[in-house]
Amino acid sequence: MFDMMGMLGKVKDLQAKMKEAQETLGTIVETGEAGGGMVKVTINGKKQLLNVEIDEDLLKPSDREVVQDLIVAATNIAMGNIEGKIKEHLQQATNGLLPNIPGLDLGGMFS
Repeated sequence: MFDMMGMLGKVKDLQAKMKEAQETLGTIVETGEAGGGMVKVTINGKKQLLNVEIDEDLLKPSDREVVQDLIVAATNIAMGNIEGKIKEHLQQATNGLLPNIPGLDLGGMFS
């Protein structure tokens, strides 16, 4: 027989674990590079830009647009790389809290 109270308890556990996991996303970091490493950006799991490093050879007024493009490219690389880490972090935090119910796909919770 289906244990509704047990399931509700597991949902509450899941909510608590998800909240805790989301709060710790700031500890996950990823760096993206562009221009052969001339521009590096670091972001965290909350998708906050933490650091931008620019090679001093690029710091010429005539290279302004190139630098801007490289910053955008490096940021997009870092953002793309962090997605998998975020999903894995949240899945590990909630692993085993809900039973495997055929037809119930909770994969969307992690994206």
